[in-house]
Amino acid sequence: MIVNTGKLAGRTLFITGASRGIGKAIALKAAQDGANIVVAAKTAEAHPKLPGTIYTAAAEIEAAGGKALPCVVDVRDENTVRAAIKSAVDKFGGIDILVNNASAISLTPTEQTDMKRYDLMHNINTRGTFLVSKECIPYLKKSNHAHILNISPPLNMNPLWFSNHVAYTMAKYGMSMCVLGMAREFKDNNIAVNALWPRTAIYTAAMEMLTGKESDQFSRKPEIMSDAAYAILCKEPRNCSGNFYIDDEILKAEGVSDFKQYACVPANADKLMPDFFLDVDPEKLLEFAAEGSHAASFKKAEAPAGKIEGLFQKIESLLSDEIVSKTRAIYEFNVKGEEAGIWFADLKNGTGKVGKGKPPVDADATLTMDSKHFFDMFSGKLKPASAFMTGKLKIKGDLQKAMKLEKLMGGLKAKL
Repeated sequence: MIVNTGKLAGRTLFITGASRGIGKAIALKAAQDGANIVVAAKTAEAHPKLPGTIYTAAAEIEAAGGKALPCVVDVRDENTVRAAIKSAVDKFGGIDILVNNASAISLTPTEQTDMKRYDLMHNINTRGTFLVSKECIPYLKKSNHAHILNISPPLNMNPLWFSNHVAYTMAKYGMSMCVLGMAREFKDNNIAVNALWPRTAIYTAAMEMLTGKESDQFSRKPEIMSDAAYAILCKEPRNCSGNFYIDDEILKAEGVSDFKQYACVPANADKLMPDFFLDVDPEKLLEFAAEGSHAASFKKAEAPAGKIEGLFQKIESLLSDEIVSKTRAIYEFNVKGEEAGIWFADLKNGTGKVGKGKPPVDADATLTMDSKHFFDMFSGKLKPASAFMTGKLKIKGDLQKAMKLEKLMGGLKAKL
């Protein structure tokens, strides 16, 4: 880990989305130096599924040694942004550091992306980052330690990162383009503008809601991002701007060698899920995310001929009231390749039902996949998130309900 040096003592950080997750982790790290933290987020009252509010985060920040100012901020709304900035300047005398962390995600292909979600992602990610930066810059110009840090990825133009969720990629890359432009624009003002992105999936409450509790198995803790952010924000602004940092790369440069400490499950530290947008061979995503030994993941098992029907019979044998009550969804499986066919699983009604052909009512999610990958996924050799990221799994409909299938797959693994 990165040891606190006190370099941020008395500095004022304006952090969007700081009520939980990575934003809060960055706030707590800076608070240990005695920094002033503006907790700029929407959550004034507890979310039914996500823990933490601006007030609980503020209490944690003060307990860690910092000073906190909780502000209700919707980064889409100029008035709440300006009001929070004014409050910060009135209370702390200025702003030294801005962390644009607030973000929205919807990993849906073009036809399944409704325009309300499209607008939400672009208004929070791209427009929100631009707006908050624009409003903070007059105060950053007055600071002798001015930083803007966007939690956004390197601008990787590989079509892989556009083809499955182009709307999200465009919105996230908008944050990165702010780095590219503003770093040059404000170079003479000694305002450092950088991006920070994780090497692997980071386990947060939002990620758990999106992909399920099991996602911690192949993820790192938010503390790797807060340590990396701290290292960047302690640097002299004139000497580091316009960079697209990756968390473990910046930490290696700072002398960190033990990365097992950041893994949610240390035993899986060598087979973590790479995050989106990195220059990684798609097949490597499967290797890192595979369950079992890392070496074994290099040899992908093919689906035994004629086993898809048997697979669905085993799925049916697993069905129970408990699985139905936890899943509450109907799935259609469009299996391609050697064992092509359409199957369905009703995990919404009664004790559940599996059958060949289309479901009797519209499916909540339709999963399309080649039979060999389909068998690998249900037998635990291929993680659904990895299959989705690499284009081997296409999902139409409700992504969150699709990811709930992972619990069923975990139970099926032992029977195959």
